Amino acid sequence: MTLRLAFMGSPEFAVPTLEAILAAGHEIACVYSQPPRPAGRGKELRKTAVHMTAERHGLTVRTPLNFKAAADRDAFAALQLDVAVVVAYGLLLPQAVLDAPRLGCFNLHGSILPRWRGAAPIHRAVMEGDAVTGVQVMKMEAGLDTGPVMKTATTSITEDDTTGDVQRRLASLGANLMIEALAELEAGPVMLTEQDADGVTHAAKVTAAEARIDWARPASEVASRIRGLSPFPGAWFELPDSQGRQRIKALHATAEAGEGEPGEVLDDRLLVACGSGAVRISRLQRAGKGTMTAEDFQRGSPIGKGWRLA
Repeated sequence: MTLRLAFMGSPEFAVPTLEAILAAGHEIACVYSQPPRPAGRGKELRKTAVHMTAERHGLTVRTPLNFKAAADRDAFAALQLDVAVVVAYGLLLPQAVLDAPRLGCFNLHGSILPRWRGAAPIHRAVMEGDAVTGVQVMKMEAGLDTGPVMKTATTSITEDDTTGDVQRRLASLGANLMIEALAELEAGPVMLTEQDADGVTHAAKVTAAEARIDWARPASEVASRIRGLSPFPGAWFELPDSQGRQRIKALHATAEAGEGEPGEVLDDRLLVACGSGAVRISRLQRAGKGTMTAEDFQRGSPIGKGWRLA
């Protein structure tokens, strides 16, 4: 027996789950994704990763801006679904959509709820130095990530991990977890566990203002923030006025011992003083250039010992 379902997702993080559902033999009646949007220097319309993957598999794709129009809600209901699978879709679904599938809508969320409800749970977990995170399959309600949890898989966050690293692990874990959840939904009934009322935190979308490095913070916080903002949008600093205030992204760093004024470069291998301790920057990117190791970066236009980064 297979389930008839809609898949609702947008970024690369959702693609492994879509591929796994296809491999498991479930019937995907339709794929929903965010509409194509301008991207790149030419501002040409670009389809989401899920949209492009679905088209390669010959699946029908719909891209409503939202579900405010009755026609879009009716079209969804007309699919006569067993279930909808939602992975980083990017829209809050109205109650009429949540109620349409026979078994409901099930979301794959990238945290251990109720910690990090919202748009950027993986970024926030790494930025805040969480030691453990995970993915959960939850039955959706009208509230933001408030529904009861069906299944959980966890992973550690090491002091070497960036958000990109954790996203890749969780995408793989989540794909397997969703396949297990669909098998249990087929067999039914399933056990759902209400979320704790305590420990709720919100993972707001990362803003550009957060990306500038505050060297006055403790080294552990600075390093976590740098890794949490990598690869996107990238934490950044500026070189001194004498160097033209060039903006540089720091994409990987670890905390080390060191003393100096916040932002002071302590050696020729990019150890930078913080409010307490220091961070060793190991991966950087100049504007318009590719990512470089610190060693390669320092061979070109090096950042000198004694400079003060802003």
